Amino acid sequence: MIPEHILNRKGARSFKDLDTEVISYLNKGLIQTANLMEWLTVDQLVLLKKILDDLKKLDWYDSFYEAVSAQKKPSANANTKVIGMTFLQLTNDQSIIDYLSNHTSDVPRCWATYWAGLRESEIDKKLKVIAPYAADVHFGVREVAIFACKEAIIENLDMAIDILSEWTSSTDENVRRYAVETTRPIGVWTKKIDELKEYPEKGIPLLDPLKSDSSKYVRDSVGNWLNDASKTRPDWVKNICARWAKESTTKETQYILKKALRTINK
Repeated sequence: MIPEHILNRKGARSFKDLDTEVISYLNKGLIQTANLMEWLTVDQLVLLKKILDDLKKLDWYDSFYEAVSAQKKPSANANTKVIGMTFLQLTNDQSIIDYLSNHTSDVPRCWATYWAGLRESEIDKKLKVIAPYAADVHFGVREVAIFACKEAIIENLDMAIDILSEWTSSTDENVRRYAVETTRPIGVWTKKIDELKEYPEKGIPLLDPLKSDSSKYVRDSVGNWLNDASKTRPDWVKNICARWAKESTTKETQYILKKALRTINK
């Protein structure tokens, strides 16, 4: 039984504020991380050892340890990717990926996200398998779903946009947001998409359907997408915003326009 004060915590704002009790629960995989600070704190190898023991695959541990230790620039996200890749190299057992995908802890779900995304080479199949992770309840899994597909999206941009344009009509705000966030021309943590920096008009099939979205999560992404584009194609962004202002007078659209034009209006 997890104590209420653990389940209802807000998450530490700095490493010095982290609760040792919370860290213990995280490293045992008994709870999800509450924020990025906690996600960065999880000792993934400790958690992995516990999970491999549960799976009766403890003999795999050395392979994971070697892969993680061999990194020149280790980080939480790099460890997540390496562990996901190592699972892919060791097995294709669907029961194991299902176990990870449905784990209480978000961290194994992140491993599964990389495993699923990297297992497929064709963009249509890759996006199909990544969709459940793009819809995950946890922010970390949703972000890893972007990392796992970003390179393939860049390499197959037109086809990816065609597929993702259908996601904009999803009833799930996480899926709608993914369609936009994963194609941001610049973004924050991921590789830039030079083609969209130069030709942002290619993103219109993703942006137009969401210009007055009911979800702030989605609106933030649309506004940030346009703000990205404004750094290389300001005139185009001004034209889009002017058109949207005429087509939609909702407060939701006004919110997006303000966010989209914030660099231009500095």
